This record gives sequence, C-alpha cells and structure tokens, in this order.
Amino acid sequence: MNSYKFHIKETLKLAYPVVIGQLGHMMLGVVDSLMVGRLGAVPLAASSLANGLILLVMILGIGMSVALTPLVAIAKGSDNHDECGIILRQGIIVNLIFSFLLVIAVYFLADLVYYLDQPIEVARQAESYLIILNYSIIPFMIFQTYKQFSEGLSFTKPPMYILIASNVINVFGNWILIFGNLGFPRMELDGAGYSTLLTRVFIVVAIFIYIRNAKSFKEYDPTLKFRSINWAVIKKIINLGIPGGFQMFFEVGGFVFAAVMIGWIGTNELAAHQIAMNLASITFMVGLGISIAATIRVGNYLGKKDLEGIKKAGYSALSIIALIMGFFGLMFFLFRNFLPTLYINDVEVIEIAASLIVVASFFQVVDGLQVVAVGILRGLTDVKATMIIAFISFWTIGLPVAYLLGFTFGFGVIGIWVSLVVGLWLAAILFILRFRKFLRTTNFD
Repeated sequence: MNSYKFHIKETLKLAYPVVIGQLGHMMLGVVDSLMVGRLGAVPLAASSLANGLILLVMILGIGMSVALTPLVAIAKGSDNHDECGIILRQGIIVNLIFSFLLVIAVYFLADLVYYLDQPIEVARQAESYLIILNYSIIPFMIFQTYKQFSEGLSFTKPPMYILIASNVINVFGNWILIFGNLGFPRMELDGAGYSTLLTRVFIVVAIFIYIRNAKSFKEYDPTLKFRSINWAVIKKIINLGIPGGFQMFFEVGGFVFAAVMIGWIGTNELAAHQIAMNLASITFMVGLGISIAATIRVGNYLGKKDLEGIKKAGYSALSIIALIMGFFGLMFFLFRNFLPTLYINDVEVIEIAASLIVVASFFQVVDGLQVVAVGILRGLTDVKATMIIAFISFWTIGLPVAYLLGFTFGFGVIGIWVSLVVGLWLAAILFILRFRKFLRTTNFD
C-alpha cells in the first residue's frame, strides 16, 4: 500500500471528481466571459475588474471554509466519525458569520473601483456588477462549507455533479438576462451578475439536500442538530482558516493588482489579460483539484500518524501535477493564436492575448507545483508558513517586479506577466522545501 503506484492511483481516484467539479465551477466564469465578450471590450474589462476585486474578499472566506477539509480528513483518519459532524456544524456557524462580514466589506468597498485609475466606463459598469455579485457571497460560502466537508470525507463526486449542473442554470440565466430574451429586459453585464446569484442559490440548496439525505453521510451526522457551540472546534477552524485565507489572498491579490496595473495601460490590454488569465485559470483548476486530493490524503495519513504515507502521498501528487501541467503548457504554446478568438473578435485584443498565452505556457508546471504543495501543507495543518511564503513571493517580490518591468523598464503588459512567473517560481520552491523539512524533522514514534 505504500508503493508510489498505489498512491498515484488513489490520488487520481480522489482528484478527478474534484478536478471536474472545479472545472465545472470555473466554466461559470468562462461562460460569463464568453457571453459578456460578445458585448465588447468594455464590459469584458469591467467583468475582469469586478471579479478580481470581489475575489480578493471572497478568497478570505474560501480560505476559512477550506479549513474544514484537513480537519475532517484528520478526524476520519483517526476514526473519530462523530467529530466530523461537529466540525460541519461549527463550520456552518463560522462561515455564515464570516460571509455576512464579507458582504458588508464589499458593500462599503464598491466605490473603490473609481480610485483605481481605470477608464470611467469600465469603472461604472464594474461597480454595478460588483454590487450584484456581492449578494451571492452568502449562498456561496454555505455551499463551500458542505463541499469541503464532503471532500474531507473523500466523497468528492457530489460537489462535482452539482457544479456541472450549475452550468446549465448559469448559461440559461445569462441568455435570458444579458441579452433580454423571453421577455426579460436586456441587462447586459448586470444580467450576468444576477445569473451568478441565482446559480449560487441553486448549488447551496442542492448540496444541502443531498448531504442531509444520502446514506453514505449518515454515520458522520451531517444534520443541523446543534448540541452546543463547540468553541474548541471553532478555534481550530479559525486558526486554520485565517492564515489559509490570507495565503490565498496574497496569491490571488498579486494577480488582481497585476490586473489593476494592466488597466493603467489600456482597455484592450485589460481585456486581453482577462482572456489569458481565464484560460490559465482553467488549467489551474486541475492543479487545485489535485491539491485538494493531496490535502485529503495527507490529512488522513496525519490522523493515522503514518509518516511514510504522508511522504508518498505528497510526492505522488507533485509528480502527477508536473506531468499534467507540462502538457497544458505545450497546448497553450501551440494554440496561442486560436484560443483568444473564442472570446472576442477584436484583432488588437487577440494579438495581445496571444502574447500573454505564450508567457502562461511557461508558468504552467510551476503554477501546478505551488498549488499542490500548498495542499500538502494544508493537510499537515501547516498554514502559517504558507501565508508568510505567499506574502514574500507575490507582494514583496512579485508586485514590485511587475511595476519595474511593466513601467520603469517599459515592457508593458508582458513585463507584468513575467513578474507573475517570478512569484510562482519562488512560492513553489519554498512550499516544497517546507514539506521536505516536515519529513526530516517529524517522528511519530
């Protein structure tokens, strides 16, 4: 059972539903970009700006919810099934309260779009779209709570099916509300926001009903029958969730502020960035799926106090993602001129996007390695170190390099994207070294 072949097989068995589910979730954004892109460069740029800004806030909530996965995986690994249900219920309390705080934060921060030195029409549309998206944070966070609980138990298929189904809801909602079909008013970019809100309500209702009634979850007691508020479990969730959220914030924030810098250059550059980043995000979802599988498996072995299992589960996940992302990098390079045409017909935007896709092709492997390494460390509950490493890689190094290359040395949008490669390389190296240190210094005997 400790052969690498076994670990690769088990990781893939867990990961493929997560990958498909993540791609299903990612397709919501891809479909929005494809459909909004038909409205022109300004709405596409506005959607890029708004989605980037709200993601900066939501990522803190996602980090909080992701804390449930290693805690549930460790509890299951140590055969403490009652603890799993307790973690779910306390997680609902934490994430519901946290989601309300996030909504309030976005509401007051919405006006910031006018202070980011973006084209005025882009800022105006982005603000309206952002306010609509804000209401969807609450159902999204509750869905995340149930999703991470399910995945922590190694039941990775239920969220996958729900996220795939959500695309049908979103496409239909976009078709009606963006373009004004079936007698509805033409809302354009705002219509995409309302469609996202309806879709997120659907996914939380669906996953609640399924987990509440499925036989496979019964032994873990996924009911809402609160016996008490368990402050010890809440403290564990917060202690993992806050550093985990800030690790994600620093990484995603680096990319978001890179987009803000690109907006200083021009609308076409920002639209091209949105296209290239959208494509890179699709492949990143595959890495994220492998990362979640690594968190689950490493967490299980940590609960069993099996150091050899932790080692081989971690290294097998890193090997898998290096191979997969290498293939994606090659595909990006070969089809760099074709892929942007799926989003927009503007020749100048397509040319800029093609050049960015070339850069993206070179950071695929390292992007996969760093996200999987984070998943391994999260499974070990080593989240404070990942937070510090992310801050150094993307804010202390990445963003200053972006400004230097993009503006001081005049390389423009290409220079900013090259800086992203620098940040990803540094993060990947430091995360993997951190895992190696754990293996060298830990002894369960």
